[in-house]
Amino acid sequence: MKTVLCFGDSNTYGTVPMTRLDHDERFDMDTRWPRVMAAGLGGGWHLVEEGHPGRTTVHDDPIEGIHRNGARILPAILDSHRPVDLLILMLGTNDHKQRFGLGTQDIAMGAGRLVTMAQASGRVDKILLVCPPKCLERGVLAQVFAGAEARSEGLAAEMAREAASKGVAFFDAGTVIDSDPLDGVHFSAAGHRALGRAMAEQVVSA
Repeated sequence: MKTVLCFGDSNTYGTVPMTRLDHDERFDMDTRWPRVMAAGLGGGWHLVEEGHPGRTTVHDDPIEGIHRNGARILPAILDSHRPVDLLILMLGTNDHKQRFGLGTQDIAMGAGRLVTMAQASGRVDKILLVCPPKCLERGVLAQVFAGAEARSEGLAAEMAREAASKGVAFFDAGTVIDSDPLDGVHFSAAGHRALGRAMAEQVVSA
């Protein structure tokens, strides 16, 4: 039995596109992309879903809390689920928030730091770095993500370079799905299904 660990944010957790800031609805297990991926892989795989809404790559969030920092929690997660045959890392969306003011290179380098941490841990066999689709400035999250639409241009190319420099696999989720225009950040149910199917293909070839 091989273990695949999906380490991400609210889109790995399965947050439904938001209509208000206190909206906290989650897609069911059959809809979330990691579960769709696991169904496509069939037997022989153990799925670990590790999505946390608001999670950044390596940044303490001054509003939502330092526990949102992926770099703080990744070592414990890897240790808890070792050995991990494949780590799927999809972060960077929350790094686009206006409060951080980051460009694409810095966001990609944050993701790259997590890759390096995972490689150094000795807990992971293979890593697949996934670039999330482009952020949009829409709906209730438009102010939180002000400027993100422009800042997210070119992120996939920067993340691809990070992946290549560290010798890990790469996939651009934006080639198969878009962020839902309802809030500009989260995925629709159809988006989760499409990404899950695509990710099953990526896992097989990783």
